[in-house]
This record gives sequence, structure tokens and C-alpha cells, in this order.
Amino acid sequence: MQPLSPKEAHAFLQTHPDAVFIDVRSEMEFLFIGHPKDSIHIAWNEFPDWDVNPHFLAQVRRATSVDRPLVLICRSGNRSAEAGQFLEQHGYTEVYNVLHGFEGPLDDHHHRGSLSGWRFEGLPWEQC
Repeated sequence: MQPLSPKEAHAFLQTHPDAVFIDVRSEMEFLFIGHPKDSIHIAWNEFPDWDVNPHFLAQVRRATSVDRPLVLICRSGNRSAEAGQFLEQHGYTEVYNVLHGFEGPLDDHHHRGSLSGWRFEGLPWEQC
């Protein structure tokens, strides 16, 4: 799996129209916090127990094939890294993880979005 900064991921997606951009956060995060424009939602963990989504692999297989690049994002880059490793174990060979995710790490005041991340970088996003 290859790490990309948010700006690198955005540039990669612009130059690789065959890439699939997957937001692996929960549905609540995707809908209410916002998500990168043109990303699709396939949750890695499921609410309320935050167990790994037992349908994750099947849902990814429905969305794409193993020969297309996958760019994964979550809140901070951790869940997407786990999901990416899982997908590599199942035959996906070109997987990218967006470092710092959509919101980035916590700052000194325990807030996200003030240090780094997709939204912090001013990249295209939307909220439902």
C-alpha cells in the first residue's frame, strides 16, 4: 500500500480516471461530517459495535475490480490503512491510503480538522 498526502491523492485521482475513491468511515461520518467529492462510501467498521463490516470485500468487489487503482480515506488514515491491508491480502495490487484522512489528527484542544487532512487542505468535499 502506498501512502499519499491529501493533495497527492487529489492529484492522483485527477490523472487516473480509472481509480476508485472509497471512503471507509461509518455512514454517519460520511453523511454528517462530510466526505470527499466523488468518493463512494463502503464502511470498514459498522456501528454500533464498530466491528469490521463482514460485507466489506463483497461491496468493494461490486464497486471495482482488482486491476483498478483504489484510493482509500477515513477520518485520520488509520482505518483506511487497515482496510487497504485487507484488500491487498485479497488480491488488490494498487492500493493507496490518504495520510491524515478527511479530518486529520487531534490538536491540543482535542479538535480535528485544524492540523491536516483532506478538508483542512481545502480539497473538494460535500456534506449531505
